[in-house]
Amino acid sequence: MSLNIIVLAKQVPDTRNVGKDAMKEDGTVNRAALPAIFNPEDLNALEQALRLKDMYPGSKITVLTMGPARAAEIVREGLYRGADSGVVLSDRAFAGSDTLATSYALSAAVKKLGDFDIIVGGRQAIDGDTAQVGPQVAEKLGLPQVTYAEEILSAENGKVKVVRRIEGGVETVTCPMPVVVTVNGSAADCRPRNARAVQKFKYAAVPSEVAADEAKKEFIEKRPYLSIGEWTANTVDADLAQCGLSGSPTKVKQIESVVFTAKEAREIENTDAALEDLVKELIANHTIG
Repeated sequence: MSLNIIVLAKQVPDTRNVGKDAMKEDGTVNRAALPAIFNPEDLNALEQALRLKDMYPGSKITVLTMGPARAAEIVREGLYRGADSGVVLSDRAFAGSDTLATSYALSAAVKKLGDFDIIVGGRQAIDGDTAQVGPQVAEKLGLPQVTYAEEILSAENGKVKVVRRIEGGVETVTCPMPVVVTVNGSAADCRPRNARAVQKFKYAAVPSEVAADEAKKEFIEKRPYLSIGEWTANTVDADLAQCGLSGSPTKVKQIESVVFTAKEAREIENTDAALEDLVKELIANHTIG
Protein backbone atom coordinates (compact mmCIF):
# COMPACT_ATOMS: atom_id res chain seq x y z
CA MET A 1 0.00 0.00 0.00
CA SER A 2 1.05 3.60 -0.44
CA LEU A 3 0.12 6.77 1.44
CA ASN A 4 -0.62 10.37 0.58
CA ILE A 5 0.97 12.46 3.33
CA ILE A 6 0.71 16.20 3.89
CA VAL A 7 3.35 17.87 6.04
CA LEU A 8 2.36 21.19 7.59
CA ALA A 9 5.51 23.29 7.95
CA LYS A 10 6.21 26.88 8.81
CA GLN A 11 9.00 29.32 8.11
CA VAL A 12 9.60 31.07 11.43
CA PRO A 13 11.83 33.90 12.63
CA ASP A 14 14.91 32.67 14.44
CA THR A 15 13.99 33.51 18.03
CA ARG A 16 17.63 33.22 19.08
CA ASN A 17 18.19 36.58 17.40
CA VAL A 18 15.26 38.62 18.66
CA GLY A 19 16.03 42.33 18.89
CA LYS A 20 14.19 45.60 19.48
CA ASP A 21 12.82 45.59 15.94
CA ALA A 22 11.25 42.13 16.21
CA MET A 23 7.71 43.45 16.61
CA LYS A 24 5.76 46.05 14.67
CA GLU A 25 3.67 48.76 16.31
CA ASP A 26 0.47 46.80 15.58
CA GLY A 27 1.75 43.84 17.63
CA THR A 28 2.54 41.56 14.67
CA VAL A 29 5.94 39.99 14.07
CA ASN A 30 8.36 41.99 11.93
CA ARG A 31 9.54 38.98 9.96
CA ALA A 32 11.72 41.08 7.66
CA ALA A 33 13.93 42.01 10.63
CA LEU A 34 14.71 38.43 11.65
CA PRO A 35 16.47 35.51 9.94
CA ALA A 36 14.01 32.87 8.77
CA ILE A 37 14.39 29.16 9.54
CA PHE A 38 12.44 25.91 9.18
CA ASN A 39 10.38 25.52 12.35
CA PRO A 40 12.30 22.88 14.36
CA GLU A 41 9.39 20.64 15.35
CA ASP A 42 8.09 20.67 11.78
CA LEU A 43 11.41 19.07 10.82
CA ASN A 44 10.67 16.31 13.34
CA ALA A 45 7.28 15.89 11.67
CA LEU A 46 8.88 15.74 8.23
CA GLU A 47 11.15 12.93 9.42
CA GLN A 48 8.12 10.89 10.54
CA ALA A 49 6.57 11.41 7.10
CA LEU A 50 9.81 10.33 5.41
CA ARG A 51 9.94 7.19 7.56
CA LEU A 52 6.42 6.31 6.48
CA LYS A 53 7.48 6.83 2.87
CA ASP A 54 10.37 4.44 3.47
CA MET A 55 8.02 1.86 5.03
CA TYR A 56 5.40 2.13 2.28
CA PRO A 57 7.03 2.49 -1.16
CA GLY A 58 5.10 4.64 -3.57
CA SER A 59 3.92 7.02 -0.86
CA LYS A 60 3.88 10.74 -1.69
CA ILE A 61 4.72 13.67 0.58
CA THR A 62 3.43 17.19 -0.03
CA VAL A 63 4.82 20.06 2.03
CA LEU A 64 2.23 22.76 2.75
CA THR A 65 3.27 26.11 4.17
CA MET A 66 1.81 29.60 4.47
CA GLY A 67 3.74 32.83 4.13
CA PRO A 68 5.33 35.23 1.64
CA ALA A 69 7.01 33.93 -1.50
CA ARG A 70 10.29 33.42 0.39
CA ALA A 71 8.53 30.65 2.36
CA ALA A 72 9.15 28.53 -0.74
CA GLU A 73 12.52 27.87 0.88
CA ILE A 74 10.67 25.61 3.33
CA VAL A 75 9.30 23.55 0.45
CA ARG A 76 12.75 23.34 -1.12
CA GLU A 77 14.19 22.09 2.16
CA GLY A 78 11.49 19.43 2.22
CA LEU A 79 12.31 18.41 -1.35
CA TYR A 80 16.01 18.20 -0.50
CA ARG A 81 15.19 15.68 2.23
CA GLY A 82 12.78 13.49 0.30
CA ALA A 83 9.40 15.20 -0.11
CA ASP A 84 7.77 14.99 -3.53
CA SER A 85 6.02 18.33 -3.98
CA GLY A 86 4.92 21.43 -2.15
CA VAL A 87 2.52 24.34 -2.00
CA VAL A 88 2.96 27.83 -0.59
CA LEU A 89 -0.15 29.70 0.55
CA SER A 90 0.85 33.26 -0.26
CA ASP A 91 -1.56 36.17 -0.20
CA ARG A 92 -1.64 39.54 1.56
CA ALA A 93 -5.05 38.46 2.81
CA PHE A 94 -3.29 35.93 5.08
CA ALA A 95 -0.99 38.50 6.71
CA GLY A 96 -1.24 38.83 10.49
CA SER A 97 -3.07 35.52 10.97
CA ASP A 98 -3.36 34.11 14.48
CA THR A 99 -3.84 30.37 15.05
CA LEU A 100 -7.54 30.49 14.18
CA ALA A 101 -7.02 32.22 10.83
CA THR A 102 -3.94 30.14 10.06
CA SER A 103 -5.74 26.85 10.67
CA TYR A 104 -8.65 28.06 8.54
CA ALA A 105 -6.36 28.85 5.59
CA LEU A 106 -4.43 25.59 5.94
CA SER A 107 -7.61 23.52 6.16
CA ALA A 108 -8.92 25.21 3.02
CA ALA A 109 -5.67 24.32 1.24
CA VAL A 110 -5.87 20.71 2.46
CA LYS A 111 -9.36 20.46 0.98
CA LYS A 112 -7.96 21.82 -2.29
CA LEU A 113 -5.18 19.20 -2.27
CA GLY A 114 -7.81 16.51 -1.95
CA ASP A 115 -7.06 12.86 -1.25
CA PHE A 116 -4.76 12.25 1.71
CA ASP A 117 -4.24 9.69 4.47
CA ILE A 118 -2.18 11.50 7.09
CA ILE A 119 -1.45 15.13 7.93
CA VAL A 120 1.63 15.62 10.11
CA GLY A 121 3.03 18.79 11.62
CA GLY A 122 5.16 19.94 14.50
CA ARG A 123 3.60 20.26 17.93
CA GLN A 124 4.09 24.02 17.88
CA ALA A 125 6.00 26.84 16.21
CA ILE A 126 8.75 28.68 18.07
CA ASP A 127 7.30 32.09 17.16
CA GLY A 128 4.03 31.38 18.97
CA ASP A 129 4.38 28.31 21.21
CA THR A 130 0.61 27.77 21.20
CA ALA A 131 0.39 24.16 19.92
CA GLN A 132 -3.04 25.06 18.55
CA VAL A 133 -2.77 25.05 14.77
CA GLY A 134 -2.53 21.28 14.28
CA PRO A 135 -5.53 20.48 16.49
CA GLN A 136 -7.53 23.34 14.97
CA VAL A 137 -6.85 22.05 11.45
CA ALA A 138 -8.12 18.63 12.58
CA GLU A 139 -11.28 20.17 14.01
CA LYS A 140 -11.98 22.23 10.90
CA LEU A 141 -11.57 19.13 8.71
CA GLY A 142 -13.57 16.93 11.07
CA LEU A 143 -10.64 14.54 11.54
CA PRO A 144 -9.35 12.60 14.54
CA GLN A 145 -6.03 13.77 15.92
CA VAL A 146 -3.06 12.37 17.81
CA THR A 147 -0.91 14.96 19.58
CA TYR A 148 2.51 14.87 21.27
CA ALA A 149 3.68 12.07 18.96
CA GLU A 150 7.14 10.59 19.45
CA GLU A 151 6.99 8.05 16.63
CA ILE A 152 4.56 6.83 13.99
CA LEU A 153 4.97 3.06 14.07
CA SER A 154 2.70 2.07 11.19
CA ALA A 155 -0.13 3.18 8.92
CA GLU A 156 -1.99 0.26 7.43
CA ASN A 157 -5.41 -1.40 7.33
CA GLY A 158 -7.00 2.01 7.69
CA LYS A 159 -5.33 2.76 11.01
CA VAL A 160 -2.25 4.58 12.22
CA LYS A 161 -0.29 3.43 15.29
CA VAL A 162 1.51 6.17 17.19
CA VAL A 163 3.71 6.38 20.28
CA ARG A 164 2.92 9.61 22.11
CA ARG A 165 4.48 11.32 25.10
CA ILE A 166 2.24 11.81 28.11
CA GLU A 167 2.90 13.04 31.61
CA GLY A 168 4.94 10.39 33.37
CA GLY A 169 5.69 8.22 30.34
CA VAL A 170 4.53 7.20 26.87
CA GLU A 171 1.53 5.42 25.42
CA THR A 172 0.85 3.67 22.13
CA VAL A 173 -2.45 4.48 20.46
CA THR A 174 -4.22 3.49 17.25
CA CYS A 175 -6.44 5.85 15.30
CA PRO A 176 -8.43 5.59 12.07
CA MET A 177 -7.19 7.40 8.98
CA PRO A 178 -7.32 10.05 7.68
CA VAL A 179 -5.79 11.63 10.76
CA VAL A 180 -3.82 14.67 11.93
CA VAL A 181 -0.66 13.92 13.94
CA THR A 182 1.43 16.56 15.72
CA VAL A 183 5.02 15.64 16.55
CA ASN A 184 7.22 16.60 19.50
CA GLY A 185 10.68 18.08 19.27
CA SER A 186 11.89 15.05 21.25
CA ALA A 187 11.04 12.79 18.29
CA ALA A 188 13.77 11.69 15.89
CA ASP A 189 15.72 14.48 14.21
CA CYS A 190 15.13 15.03 10.52
CA ARG A 191 17.60 13.41 8.16
CA PRO A 192 20.04 15.73 6.35
CA ARG A 193 19.66 16.95 2.80
CA ASN A 194 20.26 14.41 0.06
CA ALA A 195 22.99 15.62 -2.31
CA ARG A 196 21.23 14.34 -5.43
CA ALA A 197 17.94 15.92 -4.36
CA VAL A 198 19.67 19.25 -3.77
CA GLN A 199 21.06 19.17 -7.32
CA LYS A 200 17.66 18.20 -8.70
CA PHE A 201 15.52 20.74 -6.85
CA LYS A 202 17.84 23.70 -6.21
CA TYR A 203 16.07 25.74 -8.91
CA ALA A 204 12.55 24.84 -7.71
CA ALA A 205 10.50 28.00 -7.19
CA VAL A 206 7.06 29.50 -6.92
CA PRO A 207 5.95 31.62 -9.90
CA SER A 208 6.41 34.97 -8.15
CA GLU A 209 10.09 34.17 -7.45
CA VAL A 210 10.87 33.95 -11.17
CA ALA A 211 8.26 36.32 -12.59
CA ALA A 212 10.88 38.91 -13.51
CA ASP A 213 13.37 36.40 -14.92
CA GLU A 214 12.19 35.01 -18.25
CA ALA A 215 15.15 32.62 -18.54
CA LYS A 216 14.41 30.96 -15.18
CA LYS A 217 10.71 30.98 -15.92
CA GLU A 218 11.25 29.15 -19.20
CA PHE A 219 13.71 26.77 -17.53
CA ILE A 220 11.11 25.75 -14.92
CA GLU A 221 8.28 25.48 -17.45
CA LYS A 222 10.30 22.82 -19.26
CA ARG A 223 10.77 20.93 -15.98
CA PRO A 224 7.40 20.71 -14.19
CA TYR A 225 8.95 19.00 -11.15
CA LEU A 226 10.63 22.33 -10.34
CA SER A 227 7.34 24.19 -10.09
CA ILE A 228 6.19 24.82 -6.52
CA GLY A 229 2.51 25.63 -6.18
CA GLU A 230 1.66 29.18 -5.13
CA TRP A 231 -1.94 29.50 -4.00
CA THR A 232 -3.91 32.58 -3.01
CA ALA A 233 -7.02 32.90 -0.89
CA ASN A 234 -9.03 32.81 -4.10
CA THR A 235 -7.33 29.57 -5.19
CA VAL A 236 -8.57 27.75 -2.08
CA ASP A 237 -11.97 29.48 -2.06
CA ALA A 238 -11.24 31.06 1.31
CA ASP A 239 -13.65 33.44 3.02
CA LEU A 240 -11.63 36.65 3.41
CA ALA A 241 -13.49 37.49 6.61
CA GLN A 242 -11.83 34.45 8.21
CA CYS A 243 -8.33 35.23 6.92
CA GLY A 244 -5.51 37.41 8.21
CA LEU A 245 -6.11 40.10 10.81
CA SER A 246 -9.84 40.25 10.11
CA GLY A 247 -10.18 36.58 10.97
CA SER A 248 -7.89 36.73 14.00
CA PRO A 249 -9.55 37.36 17.37
CA THR A 250 -6.16 37.27 19.11
CA LYS A 251 -4.78 40.79 19.52
CA VAL A 252 -1.40 41.76 21.00
CA LYS A 253 -1.87 44.80 23.25
CA GLN A 254 1.66 45.34 24.49
CA ILE A 255 5.17 44.01 23.93
CA GLU A 256 7.87 44.38 26.55
CA SER A 257 11.50 43.44 26.15
CA VAL A 258 13.00 42.03 29.32
CA VAL A 259 16.77 42.00 29.72
CA PHE A 260 18.30 40.10 32.60
CA THR A 261 21.48 41.55 34.09
CA ALA A 262 23.61 40.22 36.90
CA LYS A 263 23.69 42.38 40.03
CA GLU A 264 27.01 41.03 41.16
CA ALA A 265 29.58 38.47 40.16
CA ARG A 266 31.81 36.22 42.20
CA GLU A 267 34.71 34.04 41.33
CA ILE A 268 34.86 30.58 42.88
CA GLU A 269 38.05 28.59 43.08
CA ASN A 270 38.04 25.39 41.10
CA THR A 271 38.30 23.15 44.16
CA ASP A 272 35.94 20.68 45.77
CA ALA A 273 35.94 22.64 49.01
CA ALA A 274 35.01 25.94 47.33
CA LEU A 275 32.21 24.31 45.34
CA GLU A 276 30.91 22.60 48.47
CA ASP A 277 30.83 25.93 50.33
CA LEU A 278 28.95 27.54 47.42
CA VAL A 279 26.32 24.80 47.38
CA LYS A 280 25.83 25.12 51.15
CA GLU A 281 25.40 28.89 50.77
CA LEU A 282 22.84 28.51 47.97
CA ILE A 283 20.88 26.04 50.05
CA ALA A 284 20.99 28.30 53.09
CA ASN A 285 19.56 31.28 51.19
CA HIS A 286 17.00 29.05 49.46
CA THR A 287 18.34 29.64 45.96
CA ILE A 288 18.36 25.87 45.57
CA GLY A 289 16.99 23.09 47.72
